[in-house]
Amino acid sequence: MKAILALEDGSVFHGAGFGAKATACGEVCFNTSMTGYQEILTDPSYKGQIVTMTYPLIGNYGVNTVDIESWRPHASGFVIRELSPAVSNWRADCSLAEYLEKNGIPGIQGIDTRALTKKLRVRGAMNGFIATEKISEAEAVKRAKEFVFVGVDYVKEVTHKKAFRWDEKDEQSAAFDLVRGNKIADARNFRKPLPAADIPIVAFDYGMKYNILRRLRQHGFATHVLPATASAADALKFKPAGIFLSNGPGDPAALDYIVREVKTLLGTGIPMFGICLGNQILGQAFGGKTFKLKFGHRGANQPVKDLESGKVEITSQNHGFAVDPKSLPTEVAVNRINLNDQTVEGLRHKTKPIFSVQYHPEASPGPHDSTPLFAEFRQMIEKHG
Repeated sequence: MKAILALEDGSVFHGAGFGAKATACGEVCFNTSMTGYQEILTDPSYKGQIVTMTYPLIGNYGVNTVDIESWRPHASGFVIRELSPAVSNWRADCSLAEYLEKNGIPGIQGIDTRALTKKLRVRGAMNGFIATEKISEAEAVKRAKEFVFVGVDYVKEVTHKKAFRWDEKDEQSAAFDLVRGNKIADARNFRKPLPAADIPIVAFDYGMKYNILRRLRQHGFATHVLPATASAADALKFKPAGIFLSNGPGDPAALDYIVREVKTLLGTGIPMFGICLGNQILGQAFGGKTFKLKFGHRGANQPVKDLESGKVEITSQNHGFAVDPKSLPTEVAVNRINLNDQTVEGLRHKTKPIFSVQYHPEASPGPHDSTPLFAEFRQMIEKHG
């Protein structure tokens, strides 16, 4: 199956297709992670994007039904150098190609992903078009040029439509434990015990990764998940001890209705914690502005400096926008920065129990340097409760 990838600047890449026989438009971006393609595909933050993996061999450990990060994969297309011809992992349920085909996502392999990545780094992320169906180069470029990413609200397309309580029966959140020997019949599902869920919180789902919900439960939170369109009044009905703002896709400047509700919640005194898009929403609710990065931060090895402690965390990230530090009021401190480009990676209100980070402390997959942030959220709630 032949495939084509076209960019808005007129560049065209030809390769072999895999996955679904389909066409799709999206912003073409790249991720530098060596593993985690399944989590990347199912991360709602990739809605509206065609993802290029810089690691040359993808698919060798297959796909399983446990490590998904959302109710379905959200990436528009997938670009890789080489698809592994063999799947070898005891947890695999199917191959990557089978998974993409089942979910209607086109993939292309056999192209020079180094050249594509360099082009995106120099020119910046570009709109593109991917097809595993027959189409001319001219038509593919035309479709890429017509696509619009900035200013579009993708959050409404990925959020759960109804409120629900996460893992009420404690069946999905316990962390895996390593089992040696043959004493456990079902080693694949052996889990660590969970603490009591003794702190009620509300989590706004802007496209939340499931591992964030797992981490919250592992730290003793009983989480009610609300759709992105829920109001501040809807959240307060649950009498939450804390409020969480999730990650999500697209341009944060297109989410005025969300910012308005978060502004209302800022005046309640309830402790708040935001991740990724949640950080950008808080930045806007504080009165700040956001801007688009040239090619974004997407990978599992981004260095972040904690300006309060002086420590450096290696973090997992996926975002194409950032908060403008010059636009923030004096009562909000930038307490973390990216050491590659000095952009904002964390905010903390100087007088209210509110903080946020631009990266992913749940790191699924990725480093665990930032996992203590969930414990910090709990301590903040206990202090102000």
